[in-house]
Amino acid sequence: MKFPSASTPVRAIKRLLSHHEIATLLLLMHAPIDVMAATPDVASLQEYGYVEIVSAEASSPQVRLTEDGNAVLRGLGIK
Repeated sequence: MKFPSASTPVRAIKRLLSHHEIATLLLLMHAPIDVMAATPDVASLQEYGYVEIVSAEASSPQVRLTEDGNAVLRGLGIK
């Protein structure tokens, strides 16, 4: 059995996700969404660090996956 080294970051699901939250991660996997189109699930995903709000100069703020959010999808075998 191989264990991660001390320098390897370990990402774990911080809590069980609802099917709505998983669906939101799947949508964000393909493209960021406009903050105005965000569902209440985005707030809980942001609280756990799975999504972030970014603002580009030419457009309105958008919600996108963080590295932790991508790690959750990889853990589910999706990415």
